[in-house]
Amino acid sequence: MLPEVDLSVEISGLRFKNPVLTASGTFGYGLEFADFFDISELGGFCTKGLSLHPMKGNAPGRIAETPSGMLNAIGLENVGVDCFIAEKLPLLEGFDCLVIANIFGKTIEEFVALTEKLNPHPKVAAYELNISCPNIKEGGVQFGHDPEMTHRVVQAVSSVSEKPVWVKLSPNVTDITVFARACEQAGADAITLVNTFVGMVVDVHKKRPMLSNTTGGLSGPAIRPLAVRLVYQTVQAVDIPVIGIGGISTVRDALEFLIVGARAVQVGTANFVDPSAAARIVEGLREHCVKEGVSDIDDIIGSFRPIEEGDFVYY
Repeated sequence: MLPEVDLSVEISGLRFKNPVLTASGTFGYGLEFADFFDISELGGFCTKGLSLHPMKGNAPGRIAETPSGMLNAIGLENVGVDCFIAEKLPLLEGFDCLVIANIFGKTIEEFVALTEKLNPHPKVAAYELNISCPNIKEGGVQFGHDPEMTHRVVQAVSSVSEKPVWVKLSPNVTDITVFARACEQAGADAITLVNTFVGMVVDVHKKRPMLSNTTGGLSGPAIRPLAVRLVYQTVQAVDIPVIGIGGISTVRDALEFLIVGARAVQVGTANFVDPSAAARIVEGLREHCVKEGVSDIDDIIGSFRPIEEGDFVYY
C-alpha cells in the first residue's frame, strides 16, 4: 500500500481532491465516461460548452487526424443549457467530483443569461468562459482576440456570478499575458489555457480541405511544448491561479505544467485515445510523489528552477 499523499489543491476557493480535471469538449457531460471508470476519482471535469439554445454544430467532416494530434471543427454542438439542467445535471449529483460549466455566447448578454440560469444549481462549482466565439453585435470580433472585449465579458459575468469565474484563453494571439491580465483586472478567479491552435489539413487527392469548416483547432501532444510555454508566461504575469491544458496524456506531461506553476491540469484529446487517461494520470501523480518522497502535491506546483549563469545542463 502506497504511503499517504495529499494530492488536493485549492483553486479560487474550491478544494479539488486532486489537480486532474478533464477539458471541455473532450469529456461530454461526464456521464458518457462513467461506464469506463468512476469519474469521482477526478478532481473535476469541464462540461461540453453550453449555449442558451441547442446547437447542431458544423457539418461533417469535423475531425481530422494529424501527426501527434488532431484537428477538430465540431462547431460547439451541444444540448443547450436548459436540457443540461433538466437532464444531465441531476444525474451528476451522484458523483463526488466538481463540475465546471463551460459556457459560451455570441453576445455579452448571452454569457450573463447562461450564468444566471446556472447560478441556482449547487452541483455547478464554477464557470469556465469560452471567449473564442464570434461576437455578432460587435461585427464579428472575437471576445478572446480583443483585450477590451475580454475585459467587458469577464466583468459582466463576474458581476452576476455566484460561483468562481474561470476564463479559457485562446493561444492564437500575439501576447497571451495581455489577455490574462485583462481577465484578472475584470474579476476572473482563474485562467485556463490553452485552447486549441488554428490549423488546416488538405486532402491532396481531392485538393480540398479535410474539414467542412476549412480550418480547425489543433490539439494533442503536438501542442504540449507550446502550451507549457504559455502557461509558464501567464503564471508570471498574473496573481490568480492558472490551469494548464494542451497535449497531456502521461504523468510526465501533467508534471511539466504543475512544475511551471499550473495549479491543476485538464486532460483533453487523450480521452479519445484512452477513456480512463485522466484517472491513470491521477494514480501516476500519486506514485510519482511517493517515489520522490513528496507528501503534498503543493511541493511540486511551481517548483520550476530557471537555469542560472554558470549552470552546466545535460540530459
